[in-house]
Amino acid sequence: MKMSRNKMFITGKRWLSATMLVLFLSSAFTIFAQDGEALFKSQCATCHQPHRDGTGPKLFEVRQKWENGGAKEGSLNQWVRNWQVAAANDPYAAEVANWAPTAMSLFPSLTDDDINAIFDYVDAQPLPGAASAGGGADMAAGATEVRQEDNLGWVWIVMAIVFVVIILSVGGVRRQLANLNAPEGQEPMTYGEEINSWIWRNRKVVGVAVLVGVIAVIVTLFQGLYTIGVVTSYQPSQPIEFPHDVHAGVNGIDCKYCHNSVEKSKSAGIPTTNVCMNCHKQVQGDDDKEIAQISKIYKSAGFSPEGGGQYSGETENLVWNKVHWLPDHVYFNHSQHVKVGGIDCKQCHGDMTKQKELPRVVPVEELNEVEGNIQLTKPTLTMGWCIECHHETGVSSGPMTNKGGYYDEIHRRLLENDKSLYEKYLEDGKVTVSELGGWECAKCHY
Repeated sequence: MKMSRNKMFITGKRWLSATMLVLFLSSAFTIFAQDGEALFKSQCATCHQPHRDGTGPKLFEVRQKWENGGAKEGSLNQWVRNWQVAAANDPYAAEVANWAPTAMSLFPSLTDDDINAIFDYVDAQPLPGAASAGGGADMAAGATEVRQEDNLGWVWIVMAIVFVVIILSVGGVRRQLANLNAPEGQEPMTYGEEINSWIWRNRKVVGVAVLVGVIAVIVTLFQGLYTIGVVTSYQPSQPIEFPHDVHAGVNGIDCKYCHNSVEKSKSAGIPTTNVCMNCHKQVQGDDDKEIAQISKIYKSAGFSPEGGGQYSGETENLVWNKVHWLPDHVYFNHSQHVKVGGIDCKQCHGDMTKQKELPRVVPVEELNEVEGNIQLTKPTLTMGWCIECHHETGVSSGPMTNKGGYYDEIHRRLLENDKSLYEKYLEDGKVTVSELGGWECAKCHY
């Protein structure tokens, strides 16, 4: 059967309309879901989480929970807009109002569609821990591989023992053969006599070897003296396994948020538990390991996350172990380096956005791999390391008008008293710390 052109046009138009309708509905659903995510993050995420109680209760399948509890129809949406009105009109909402002493904020501008979009987004969130379980399996596999590599050490030990046994056996056989071939009536030599005889026959070689050995021992002892006080890779244990790569890297938290005295004090400072609680009152961890570590923060702050969170007032101190130790006669000021000198934290501490381990004294070789760092050669935290940095670090390319009165005064004196020396300093295009007196002993030593 043939179809006329008009019918073909009408049929094609219907198919096109149906296709456009499907695309519109699917795009509308996607936009709706995206709106739910945006609304949740902007309006709700401060107090609520999908699967864990925070300041407010968890929201996963909250509509079903209210329905099962006997809440009136529309009561939940009314609660979101104004919880006081909902509590006055619905007994179940009144019970919910007693869940925590913290009063919920009012959101009168949210429509029913907005609220449903939020709950649709929350109900679509998977339970946390699935990804970490896979990661744990991978870690376990990695740990097995490491153990297998470590077991190779026993192979070398066994081979060494076999090698020594073979040498002793061959030596014993050779000695027995030599005794059998000795003239009749001659007493066989002992091991000591054989050694003395061999040394005398090869006295020149032995003398040179002994001299080389003595020199090597002396050099080794002197090199060992240079390692005194070198604490490269020192990494003490800590009460909490703080992941810098998650906080500074994934979440982008600025170092100065936690170490808030770094620009105004000699010490960078260690944050109090109250600083941690600014985030961790809501962020309670996604797996058992994270929950266990965060629970130590709660114990220190005297905080219980149950029922919206309660402070008991019973606090405990967290004893952190200092990582970067300097001798008592050495003076170092963080604010002078960070605020005045403009030194980035990564120059001395490494790229903490990628630091998965506990804090440690990062070797100079690893510091040199960090993009933007000044290339140094001496071991980290040694006097040579500081002197080399003071020699290489350019503080200014000219008059330091914005660096403070101390440095302005240095430049003024150079310009007025020895302009030729000042111009000499600028031949390489920068004024270094050493040229500003950074090599004077009294700058760093009491």
